[in-house]
Amino acid sequence: MKKYQIILLAAIAVGFSSCKPEFDDEISNGTYTAGEADFSRYVAVGNSLTSGYMDGTMYRSGQQYSFPNLLSKQFSVVGGGEFTQPSYADDVNDLGGLLLGSNIIAKTRMIINMSTGGPQNLAGTPTIQVGQLQQKAFNNMGVPGAKSFHLLAAGYGNLQGVATGQANPYFVRMATNPNATVLADALSMNPTFFTNWIGSNDVLAYALSGGTGVNQQGNLNPATYGGNDITDPNVFAQVYSTITNGLTANGAKGVVATIPYVTSIPHFTTVPYNPLTTEALGGTQVVGQLNELIVKLKGALTYLGAGDRVQTFSTTAPNPLLIKDETLPNLSTQLATILAQDPQFAPLATVLGQIYGQARHATSNDLFVLGTSSVIGTTSTAATIAALPAQYQALFGKVGVTYPLEDMYTLIPQEQQEIKEATDSFNNTIKTIAASKGLAVADMNAIMNQLVSGIRVADGQIYTADYFKGLGNMNVVLFSLDGVHPNPRGYALVTNEIIQVINKHYKAHLPLYVPGNFPGVTIKASN
Repeated sequence: MKKYQIILLAAIAVGFSSCKPEFDDEISNGTYTAGEADFSRYVAVGNSLTSGYMDGTMYRSGQQYSFPNLLSKQFSVVGGGEFTQPSYADDVNDLGGLLLGSNIIAKTRMIINMSTGGPQNLAGTPTIQVGQLQQKAFNNMGVPGAKSFHLLAAGYGNLQGVATGQANPYFVRMATNPNATVLADALSMNPTFFTNWIGSNDVLAYALSGGTGVNQQGNLNPATYGGNDITDPNVFAQVYSTITNGLTANGAKGVVATIPYVTSIPHFTTVPYNPLTTEALGGTQVVGQLNELIVKLKGALTYLGAGDRVQTFSTTAPNPLLIKDETLPNLSTQLATILAQDPQFAPLATVLGQIYGQARHATSNDLFVLGTSSVIGTTSTAATIAALPAQYQALFGKVGVTYPLEDMYTLIPQEQQEIKEATDSFNNTIKTIAASKGLAVADMNAIMNQLVSGIRVADGQIYTADYFKGLGNMNVVLFSLDGVHPNPRGYALVTNEIIQVINKHYKAHLPLYVPGNFPGVTIKASN
């Protein structure tokens, strides 16, 4: 229901997508130097953050702002050679998305529709075909969705494996042959300099799923992992070492990047734990009706020693979301027994026990994925709700209000701790291996953490890790509308951070960009 949606954004009719990169000052060979580095054959390996992915997809105009492409333009001033990226010329309408035959397997890019005031996918049908095989290695070997071990996986670029989830559609389009690996294709470019920003998906996929995956610590066989699982730290270390050894085998220098904490990106920090105001709930009369339910539920839980799981709704302060916490003891049976003694709830006691057996109100320690905003206040389609008489479905089925948000929307503290421990382990591995090879480290985790409170860049502008909120922050937003990946302005800032690392570590002098000269989110008058 729209009244429960959190992100209602004011917008203005300004299209930014046609803007071009600009530079901080005039560039010349006499001004800048490569220092100890050789940029003649630069190759970038990584995932979506390397490929130029933004707004929930790869699209033609967005790819030009990939940080490797921006880096290559600065490298070209000091001897950098040709830099190639996978072709998206078949994205004829610049929509993004993916087609597997006639089936849409990835949605179009996200935009702000000013007529509705919120983010949505751009209308239209994708034209990018997975089966449009380019069979060529590129300087930008960023593969959206790739985890560390995927870079070594033969068959990851096999078209026949896409439908079964055994292959990556983006790598399929670029792999030199069906059995090629990402690393082998990257090494075929014989790099003299490289960037490696791999590893985020080894933990991010778990976070994006709301922690529905499995922490595979102790499982050394990644072939058995699910798509949302956390990679075992020893597997990560072994794979990362293999990748680094391969990239440096011929003496190439490079920069490796650390993995940001999920708590520093707006996908997990935009939806508050307590968005339910009296107005959003439908007014004071509705709040009173809801409290009749909560009072009885709280009474039963109190009898069971768990009364602190829920609280009555306030008419003067924002109220927390109702969530399912799978770490709580399941009190379904006991609740049903108690509620069966209440004449009003007796016919529904079993179902209500199932609904509220592991329910609790959220606290400030819980995080919510960005998509949560679109389901709050809607009526659940769960079988338990569908089984209720129609007059009760609306009362007990309000998602996040009277029906607990499912696990896929919430990161509870235990899940956040698993994510942090894995991220710390992976980053320690990255830094240790980099030190052993004399490589530069771009500590993107530290940089993203600084963004949470704000980073002032050379032109004096302060940028933060906030999600787009409308007129108030539209000129300083660095993240695209998927809340995970940077927008063009954000990729410019990332490029600058890497350039500064290169300048310091390799005694180079490369020019910086002015992030404010790059586009932010795309706003359309209508869709």
